[in-house]
Amino acid sequence: MQIDIITLFPELLKSPFEASILKRAIEAKKVLVNFHMLRDYAENKQKQIDDYPFGGGAGMVMKIEPIDRCISQLKKETKYDEVIYLTPDGKKLNQSISNNLSTKKNIIILCGHYKGVDQRVRDHLITREISIGDFVISGGELAAAVLCDSIIRLIPGVLGDESSALSDSFQDGLLAPPIYTRPATYKDWKVPKILTSGNTPEVENWRENQALKKTKKIRPDLIDDSD
Repeated sequence: MQIDIITLFPELLKSPFEASILKRAIEAKKVLVNFHMLRDYAENKQKQIDDYPFGGGAGMVMKIEPIDRCISQLKKETKYDEVIYLTPDGKKLNQSISNNLSTKKNIIILCGHYKGVDQRVRDHLITREISIGDFVISGGELAAAVLCDSIIRLIPGVLGDESSALSDSFQDGLLAPPIYTRPATYKDWKVPKILTSGNTPEVENWRENQALKKTKKIRPDLIDDSD
């Protein structure tokens, strides 16, 4: 997979890809991640990529020209499956979206800033809009790191145990059940006996029941949405 990220702050974005699972995935050539400074595609000496909104109002808007130039240049070199714009008013990221994107070959991610981008970018250049939640952050870089992590960890060969991702929360529409490890007793806090019984079918049944119980208590909306 190749991921090309268009950003105003590549230095802010690079650090998550220099450690842990993301670093190992890049070193193993499971994914190629490129960072593109949007100001390099600005049309004037000041490297201006924003301007005041038509009609007035507070804040600045990211201009269409540098974004179009950057995306057009990338498309000359690579065929992309998706051009994603990260924005608070996009479709909220969930496990299903991450699963789908992990099967793509090449993706462009545009990091938003200020009041957002010229609407014509969204109308003509973007194929998918994604939000990481109902809140606003200073720019799309941190959101891009979250999105990339959620995608890259699903690529075959990235995790040491590929079956691990299949038991994550949301993969089956439920939260993951409680998990425990050694010691079985700590300060009189005991691990449920079923987990040390060695009875695999009963353990799996317990986990399913606990996952459903936990989801009903913490995220009942997940069950309602599946009806």
